[in-house]
Amino acid sequence: MKVQGDKHADGPPTELAMKKKLKARGYSVSKYVYPPGTYFPPHTHDCDKINGVLSGRFKLTLDGESVILKPADCIEVPAGVLHSAEVVGPEPVVGLNATK
Repeated sequence: MKVQGDKHADGPPTELAMKKKLKARGYSVSKYVYPPGTYFPPHTHDCDKINGVLSGRFKLTLDGESVILKPADCIEVPAGVLHSAEVVGPEPVVGLNATK
């Protein structure tokens, strides 16, 4: 599982900058806000997607491996791959959902 994102190379994780980067890769992008305690049980998607975090912490478990995404992090979730996700900590997660 590869987490992408580098605040030093990419600059601050602004919504506009992250959207621009994802759209340049051919993705449709939408913003989401998940409150603390949000949990998505194991599921799949019919399309490739990328989750990008603007603020908060988002735990993603993919193929039995877990990672906690922080601001500026993005992770690819291929179509058909079983995964789960949850908000970690007391603050909401604000992020971008990119699909292709």
